[in-house]
Amino acid sequence: MIEIAHKVIADQPLVLAFAAVGALMWISALVSRLLFRGRIHASAIAIMAALALAWYGGIITGGKKGLADVPAFAGLLLMGGAMLRDFAIVATAFEVDPIEARKAGLLGAFALLLGTVVPFAVGAGIAWSFGYRDAVSLATLGAGAVTYIVGPVTGAALGASSPVMALSIATGVLKAVLVMATTPMAARFMGLNNPRSAMIFGGLAGTVSGVAGGLAATDEKLVPYGALTATFHTGLGCLLAPSVLFLILKALV
Repeated sequence: MIEIAHKVIADQPLVLAFAAVGALMWISALVSRLLFRGRIHASAIAIMAALALAWYGGIITGGKKGLADVPAFAGLLLMGGAMLRDFAIVATAFEVDPIEARKAGLLGAFALLLGTVVPFAVGAGIAWSFGYRDAVSLATLGAGAVTYIVGPVTGAALGASSPVMALSIATGVLKAVLVMATTPMAARFMGLNNPRSAMIFGGLAGTVSGVAGGLAATDEKLVPYGALTATFHTGLGCLLAPSVLFLILKALV
């Protein structure tokens, strides 16, 4: 058994990565059920634990890739990359009923636009209050408030510095965790009990992981609808943030 384990670690790092993430999710589900009675979804707990592990991995190795810098967990680099992430996001859309999706209509499209522009403006405003004055940094941090994907995409397009791009990712991750944790608490107030409201919520909240985790804790049947518009939200943010919104911001500052 020991030889088999050594072989898996040495030759199949992706297998070990899936096993590690599966174990983390299992533990997070136990913590969610036993300590929080399901009020904080296991996904939110898992994200916080993963961030702590990534920090610890960077501390003990002095590297820049988190736990993936530990040779045994090198497979996390591939598993957490864009390929599998985008596959998982796209896969959620296959459970959407087109008839229900049409019901969102123009209101859903407006929610997408509003959910992109408002977080961008808020993020840029907070960045300004912390002393950032150049349009590139403001746009990158504003884009990070849209999602943690839009932030680095915008920063790379505009030539932002690495610290600013890292801060934009951290902003987006914080937003995702907050959306994930608070959605079940506010679901009744927001009327999150049907596909139409879930699609509008996904457009307003934007973050795919936050929306999916929050709706999973509210009603699993609503996850594909919220994730569908949240996915479009990411694409819209990547289109508008480094172009139209950046030019508007540049004209203002």
